[in-house]
Amino acid sequence: MEIERVALLARLELSMEEQEIFSRQLGSIIEYIDKLNELNTAGIEPTAHVLPMKNIFREDKIRPSLPRDKALQNAPVKTDDFYRVPKIIE
Repeated sequence: MEIERVALLARLELSMEEQEIFSRQLGSIIEYIDKLNELNTAGIEPTAHVLPMKNIFREDKIRPSLPRDKALQNAPVKTDDFYRVPKIIE
């Protein structure tokens, strides 16, 4: 059964009832895809997104950073010029 294989790959434990529900849902999805495959898409370029998208880049500009004392002024705990945080790794 395809649902059992997908559940195994996703590391999911599904009850028989859940398998039946997902099997019906997957069947509906496949029927819809088959219906979409009937459309004539000749001449339509494949795309990853329905809207035209492009990255907008900007030049990096060197500018002064926040002074250290300002950056540390709201730190709950600090040591010298550094934030002090609780140890999380043994």
